[in-house]
Amino acid sequence: MAKKAAIAFSFFVLFSGIILSSALAAGSIKIGLLLPLTGSNAPFGQIQIKSARMAAEEINTGGGVKDKKIELIIADTQGNPDGGRAAIQQLIQQDKVLVIGGGLSSSATWATSAIAQQNKIPFVVTSAAADKITEQGWEYVFRLNQPLGEHLGALASFLSTVATDIKTVAIVHANSLRSSAAARRFFRSRGALGLEPVIRERFETSTDDFLPLLTRVKAKNPDLIYAVADDANSAALLVRQAKALKLNPKLLVGEGNGFAQPGFARQAGKASNHMVRTAFWTPLVPHRGSGAFDERFLDRYKTPPGHYGAEAYAGIYVIADALKRARVLTSATVRDALASTNMVTVLGPVQFMAYNKKSRQNKLPTYLVQWINGELEIIWPQRMATKNAVYPALTHIDGQ
Repeated sequence: MAKKAAIAFSFFVLFSGIILSSALAAGSIKIGLLLPLTGSNAPFGQIQIKSARMAAEEINTGGGVKDKKIELIIADTQGNPDGGRAAIQQLIQQDKVLVIGGGLSSSATWATSAIAQQNKIPFVVTSAAADKITEQGWEYVFRLNQPLGEHLGALASFLSTVATDIKTVAIVHANSLRSSAAARRFFRSRGALGLEPVIRERFETSTDDFLPLLTRVKAKNPDLIYAVADDANSAALLVRQAKALKLNPKLLVGEGNGFAQPGFARQAGKASNHMVRTAFWTPLVPHRGSGAFDERFLDRYKTPPGHYGAEAYAGIYVIADALKRARVLTSATVRDALASTNMVTVLGPVQFMAYNKKSRQNKLPTYLVQWINGELEIIWPQRMATKNAVYPALTHIDGQ
């Protein structure tokens, strides 16, 4: 009986593969995308949809994959676990996708990764950063972007190599879940960074007066100010009022979506000059197609794609590359093809590897960028720098 059951199962697997191959031959190759279309992360989800569609259009115009067009099927995770679970079940059970990309919110992506693994559907995570996503030994879950534990890598290297005289830090952050979490992560890293926190202040996003807070910070005379803001309005107002108060840290670091949004520098004006932030990608990175992708996106949508766009765009190319190399189009063969990926994208080289606790994780550097005379320049790592760092960066000097 056991032997007959095994034979029957083998025929079932073979028959299923034939059905899948026939379905693919008859139409397009379905790629699912898990992205937040609603909720607080929806604006970034929209950037990723536009970027993924650009990549798909280019691939299809170039002949597609195995003489078939790729078809993107997008499901809304709402940026939370429950929404993510419903979205991936739709992609697997209803839409019958072969492979999945996307993944922006870490909480939603954590939930969907487990389901992808259970159903043996390859999932290429492009943006979610929680370390644990690639620390489970899951065979079907791959990650393209930098994990959270490596986000401070460029700043740490800069402090230990260039800004060796920085010893004290003031931490200023929005009183939100995301910014508070970022501030806690930085605070926990203070020992490794060689920093002594002298003050920690939080603010409401709705505030229009940072002067009392900044006056308390100025009294502590920190070497470095580490600020985290959720929106460009708060970020710009904070640095303008710091300038007005003549705060003069050796380095002002702005983190969070507020300092990364396109409108920040315009609203902050000269007050943004010489401040720095961590970046996961810029169009200045010396990788094939980076600048051209940025220009095409900007021309079409009148706003830059940022790192979220670059991650989604690269993710589609990585999936398409694996589909082309897969011997036949089944979930197992696509998984195997992803595991052997070795290519260069707009984000940089892509190879899914195992290191430390992680597996199937692509290893990319983070960058330190600085506003210099109205332009955002890469200042670290030094081998990729487009300009030398302005250091110390006294925020009250410029424009006075």
